[in-house]
Amino acid sequence: MPDLAETILPEAPDAAANPVAGIDQTKGDFQYNVDYEFDAGTGLTENTIRYISSVKKEAPWILEFRLKALQTFLSKPMPTHWATKDLDNIHFDKIRYYLSQGQKPKRTWDEVPDDIKRTFERLGIPEQERKFLAGVEAQFDSEAAYSNVKDIVAKQGVIFANSTEALREHPEIFRKFFGKVIPTGDNKFSALNSAVFSGGSFIYVPKGVKVAQPLQAYFRINAENFGQFERTLIIADEGAELTYMEGCTAPKFSTSTLHSAVVELVALKGAKIQYITVQNWANNVFNLVTKRGVAHEEATIKWIDCNIGSRLTMKYPGVVLKGRKARGEVISIALANDGQHQDTGAKMIHAADETTSNIVAKSISVGQGRSTYRGVVHIPKHLKGCKNNTECDALLINTNSRTDTYPAITVRGDANSVQHEASVSKVSEEQIFYMQQRGLTEAQAMSLSVNGFVNDLASQFPMEYSVELKRLIDLEMEGSVG
Repeated sequence: MPDLAETILPEAPDAAANPVAGIDQTKGDFQYNVDYEFDAGTGLTENTIRYISSVKKEAPWILEFRLKALQTFLSKPMPTHWATKDLDNIHFDKIRYYLSQGQKPKRTWDEVPDDIKRTFERLGIPEQERKFLAGVEAQFDSEAAYSNVKDIVAKQGVIFANSTEALREHPEIFRKFFGKVIPTGDNKFSALNSAVFSGGSFIYVPKGVKVAQPLQAYFRINAENFGQFERTLIIADEGAELTYMEGCTAPKFSTSTLHSAVVELVALKGAKIQYITVQNWANNVFNLVTKRGVAHEEATIKWIDCNIGSRLTMKYPGVVLKGRKARGEVISIALANDGQHQDTGAKMIHAADETTSNIVAKSISVGQGRSTYRGVVHIPKHLKGCKNNTECDALLINTNSRTDTYPAITVRGDANSVQHEASVSKVSEEQIFYMQQRGLTEAQAMSLSVNGFVNDLASQFPMEYSVELKRLIDLEMEGSVG
């Protein structure tokens, strides 16, 4: 931990003012009391920003970046066209924007403070690292509590650190790409993240290096009335390849919790990035995330997104296909149960000839849950040889569940091709009855139907993830019948 004894901090504002990642849905619902060394209090003011920046001992340009972002956030209105009713329940003046036990992440699990270590041991993170991961970062509230990468990967020149470390130790790489894929003013919540970001991953893979095992980050919200704002930046240099996985959980509170991350991916010529997300948030979490990648010539960016849990999720991973023969892909699964709205989708922006994009989205709505697909595909008139395929399939479990599809596909010129398919189906009574006659309970029959619906997508997850996804669906179906 950095020595902050001689650092004069601005006064803190008044405090009064994944299931697929090997974690089933019940494992995340617990909380430990933690004594935080640094606490920015509640509410968001310029004083809050200065406190966070001082605690982190940041360079002056970062503080300037944060303060400008705060003004952008304050000047932008809340989105009015999507999920307006739900967003009105976010009270920015009641959120705690920074909580930390210290700045420097530990390199061995034995060094992690006991109260935090109990959390990650209960979630099985150390075991996953030993089994099949090239590196792990574990973030607890605002900062990484643990960060480590295997020696064999580090010797290849791969950098895997949290954003606080990266800004301090690798500013020449970080600053070159930071905020370039997703500008501060992209939307109100990207501006909020830019003002108060803390934690998140920074990865740089050198030219030609292919990381054989996945790198993983795990994000845990432990505190009540808290906002988590990690900032992730991944750069794959020419010909490099990597798979990155993230998992997320939080305990259930009676009050709302905000998670608003920004993720920027850069795949240079011939590089490949696969980014897998499994969120298993409690149903009090507002999950408002901006994710986008830029794929250069012959590069590939693939998002695999599993959204289960949260009160409201608004997330639309995108790819800007900047170079010739670049490829972008989004594979997503969303499950909305009672009181939940999964507003998810994808964005594909073709900006070069012979680029290819593929979107496959499947959603399940249970009880009075609501799932929404929003997609954007844009191919300008001057481009040639571009292709897009979009598939949106929805499954309704109950008569009160709801699904909506809003595709926005713009294709100009006569040298490009696009195809779009959408379907909505309901689990049939005949199918359930047939399986019950073979000895299954109604809940088991429902689970089998839903798992069959997503099986072709689940097969693209690593084995550990695919198995856990099926278990999670079983849990969701237990309360869905009747």
